[in-house]
Amino acid sequence: MRTSHSEITSLHQILLFIILSTPWFQLGITQELLIGFSATPDSSISTFQPLLKDPTGNFSLVFLRVNQSQLALAILHFLSSEPVWIAKTSTSVKWSKSTQLIFDGRLTLSDRKAGVFWSTHSNGGDRLLLLNNSNLQIQQKSHIIWQSFDFPSDTLIGNQNFTSTMSLVNGGFSMSLGDDFLGLYASFKPDSNQIYWKHTAMQAKAAIVKGKGSIYARISSNGFLGMYQTEAAPVDVLPFDSFQRTITGIRRLKLESDGNLKGYFWNGSIWVNEFVAITNDCELPSSCGLYSLCEPGKSCSCLDDQKDYDLGECFSPESSNLCADTNGKRDDYWILRRKGVELPYKELMAFEQMGSLDDCESSCERNCSCWGALFNNASGYCYKVDYLINTLVSVGDESKLGYFKVPIVAEKKRLVSVAVGVVILVGAISVFIGVVGYVSYRVWRRKRRGRLNSGFFENGLSPGSYRDLGSSSFGSVELSKS
Repeated sequence: MRTSHSEITSLHQILLFIILSTPWFQLGITQELLIGFSATPDSSISTFQPLLKDPTGNFSLVFLRVNQSQLALAILHFLSSEPVWIAKTSTSVKWSKSTQLIFDGRLTLSDRKAGVFWSTHSNGGDRLLLLNNSNLQIQQKSHIIWQSFDFPSDTLIGNQNFTSTMSLVNGGFSMSLGDDFLGLYASFKPDSNQIYWKHTAMQAKAAIVKGKGSIYARISSNGFLGMYQTEAAPVDVLPFDSFQRTITGIRRLKLESDGNLKGYFWNGSIWVNEFVAITNDCELPSSCGLYSLCEPGKSCSCLDDQKDYDLGECFSPESSNLCADTNGKRDDYWILRRKGVELPYKELMAFEQMGSLDDCESSCERNCSCWGALFNNASGYCYKVDYLINTLVSVGDESKLGYFKVPIVAEKKRLVSVAVGVVILVGAISVFIGVVGYVSYRVWRRKRRGRLNSGFFENGLSPGSYRDLGSSSFGSVELSKS
């Protein structure tokens, strides 16, 4: 009898649950760390090294291996090995014996040579606890000195407050609260964020009152993300698929690596997706990459239709001068124009009303920080982009036009490399031809001499010098009288 793949998967999940939930599995993991605790990474561990667990055994503070040689201090959901919190270190941390985690009233991750990577910067704590909601706390006589819930990484857990002083961050994407909205942002250039998704509070059950404090967000056990100003009633409710359903499992909201915001609940064996902020992949800020075009059905292509998207990135531009000189001459970029394109989040971008496409293009051409502009012939709206061109959306309306500056630094380097290669190749060929010609000449000359020498011998003449001829030879010469 053959066992199906799904049956094997189910058996594996059951076995994993039994193993991880068995008390002896976590026998050596403490539920409390006191002053004087220290730990270093174990070189024999390939996944994660548990340091502290919560009372239920659902969560654990661990050394997490990253890319084989690096380390992250993380809080892990044990059954799924899913990180729900990661310490934001100043730089990458090596998985080595020189890396050390110390608790001396504050929690510090450091290296004897590299210094401190991360610290809670707290004083006076006497114990470190991990609560059953995954909140890591430093306490002093039950008074909270520091807690991880105040410093989220890319995930919110059910009933964890998210305030206006916090942010979720994953790579170049972040989530934060405004005065009356929740927003997702992309960092396309240093010290600047472009909002690409915005959910404004409906204020249906309660109104936001100025002067009564900032709003905050929290995942409710009733299956929604609520925004609050006070505990009395939410000013907004963003429902999940499990809204008003009884779910006993853990809920979490995660900012994914592609910039999307997704909600999940744990059903005992897997994380079930129950909320997606952006349902259309083409509306994600960089779903297809630089200088690319996203079409319905998640089909990607290059803005420059002369390039094949399947062969790699459409462009890999380096830093470039986006200014033309006083004569309009451009050395560092060329202009790409495309019809039927628009920004995926244009409703959230600033625009100017202009009389024509030429006016829109000229305003970008003169702007040294402008990478491109999109113009709508019907409305006259001109959207200028002051960061590297990312994914655009393909639309059927050809009145929506795009003007883009494409850096040619990388292309110039490629052409220079090709030119140098051609010169070297031509030089090598020339040398080869010269050598072959010289050798051929020597062979020809040698053969010619051979032919001349053969003629001498055939006529009875010696190829030697005159002084080799004997005097008797002259005696045989008859002189005739005239």
